[in-house]
Amino acid sequence: MTDKNTYETDLSVKFGKISLKNPVISCSGTFAGGLQYSRFFDISKLGAVTTKSFSLKKKDGNPSPRIWETASGMLNSIGLQNEGIDFFISTQLEEIRNLGAEIILSIFGESAEEFKKIALKIKPVLKHLKAIELNYSCPNVKAGGMAFCGVPENIRTITSEIKSIIDIPLIAKLSPNFGPVTECAIQAKKGGADAVSVINTVTGTAFDIDTYKPRLANIVGGLSGPAIKPAALLQVYQLAKGKIIPIIGMGGIYSWQDAVEFLIAGAAAVGIGTVNFSQPDAGEKIIAGISEYLISKNINSINDIIGKAL
Repeated sequence: MTDKNTYETDLSVKFGKISLKNPVISCSGTFAGGLQYSRFFDISKLGAVTTKSFSLKKKDGNPSPRIWETASGMLNSIGLQNEGIDFFISTQLEEIRNLGAEIILSIFGESAEEFKKIALKIKPVLKHLKAIELNYSCPNVKAGGMAFCGVPENIRTITSEIKSIIDIPLIAKLSPNFGPVTECAIQAKKGGADAVSVINTVTGTAFDIDTYKPRLANIVGGLSGPAIKPAALLQVYQLAKGKIIPIIGMGGIYSWQDAVEFLIAGAAAVGIGTVNFSQPDAGEKIIAGISEYLISKNINSINDIIGKAL
């Protein structure tokens, strides 16, 4: 048996045109730009840091209260609060780069036109980015507030238009709240996306039995954390079996064991989100755990376990 002290494993992954030194990525909206988390560990160890989703203009988000802890999870109704894409370009981009992290920029628009305007703004800084995540879980105001995932054809159209503006790998972030994500993934692939992020939060709510009022000012929130992991894992597995497009699997990953499950179910990489709030150094621990798992199995490359359950 190989000496554990000298045995080296290859954690690097490649999917679409995206290459990462390891498959562990922070989820958008849970890690800010990683600046606060850099106090707990070296965030450049992550495969990539995904920023919060930036809009064309500053957005204040929903009124408080907007977070409520649930059994094995968390409801949030932040409302995509952010400082706007100009802030990212002028300030946060350089701060994250100084920490040595690979950057996936997440963006969203309330219309197809806003998506395109953001794409034009970020064109000069593309060389500093690993990929762009297109957050299609956000509401399309011109379609009465329905998320873009509610009309899969919109995903193909917007992805294709953005692809014609900026030459960089694109990741489509999909919502599980409109049925199976398969059709949305197909449309993302047709539009030129390199990968999809699956799944985003599941809609839910909670009420105070003493005041009879909702726990969230917005009433509806997104459920994340371990409670949604089985559902997320199934959607990743089913999508992977279709061999449509590479998948960044996410939803309730709290340990390296969870991450390995998503990888063997067919995810090319994994996103960690809610766990960052309770374990600020979770990313570092999960990467180490995956490496030790491969060593224990005498597996040289992480690619040898990706899709193993298919």
